[in-house]
Amino acid sequence: MSIPASVLSANHLGQQVLSSDGALTILHDIGFDIAQGESVAITGASGSGKSTLLGLLAGLDLPSSGNVRLMGHDLNQLDEDGRAKLRAAHVSFVFQSFQLLSHLTALENVMLPAQLLGRKDVKEDARAWLERVGLMGRLNHFPKTLSGGEQQRVALARAFITKPQILFADEPTGSLDQASGERVIKLLFELNQASQSTLVLVTHDSALASRCQRQLHLQGGRLL
Repeated sequence: MSIPASVLSANHLGQQVLSSDGALTILHDIGFDIAQGESVAITGASGSGKSTLLGLLAGLDLPSSGNVRLMGHDLNQLDEDGRAKLRAAHVSFVFQSFQLLSHLTALENVMLPAQLLGRKDVKEDARAWLERVGLMGRLNHFPKTLSGGEQQRVALARAFITKPQILFADEPTGSLDQASGERVIKLLFELNQASQSTLVLVTHDSALASRCQRQLHLQGGRLL
C-alpha cells in the first residue's frame, strides 16, 4: 500500500464529555495535516486538551464531531478491533509512565511488540535496539531495577523495533530529571530521524517542543 502524503489529518475535530453541569467541550473544531516524516509538537497548558487530542489522533477514542484520517483510513469508519489492527501495523507509543511490563526483562519488553506482529527470531533485533540506546548491560534487568531514564530508553527501543510510520509520544520526559530527560530527547530525535518516521509529541516543555519542525498550540481546547 502506498503511503499517503498526509499520514495523519484532523478534520473539524471536536470532543465533548458529559459532566454534572451538562456537556463540557474539550476540543473545538480542530483541523490540521501532518506529512510523512514530519515532527510536530502539540503544546499548551495543563487542561488545554493535549492528551485528549493525542488519544483521538491515535484512535484510542472517537471524537464527538469531525474525523481523523490515519494512514489514509477514516478512524470513524473502523470498529475498535479495526483501529487496533491499524495501530499495530503503523503506530508506536512512548508514554510519560514508560508502560513497561514489570514481569518481563528489558529484552523481553522490547521483543514483545514485534512478537505480537508475528515476527520470529526477534531477540537479536531487540538486542541491537537496546545497544543503540546504551543498555546492552541491562538486557536481563527487570523494570524495577532500572532508573527512570533507563526505563524510558527501553521504551524507546520497544517503540522503534516495529519500524512505525508514526510515533506518538505523550510527555516522554515528564517524569525524568533534567540529565535523563536530555538524553532521552537526544535519542528520541536521533532514532526518529534514522527511521524516517513521523513524530507527534505532546509536551509542556518549550525546549523539547522547539526541537520539532512545527508546533500546534492549544488554548482552551482551540488550536491557535
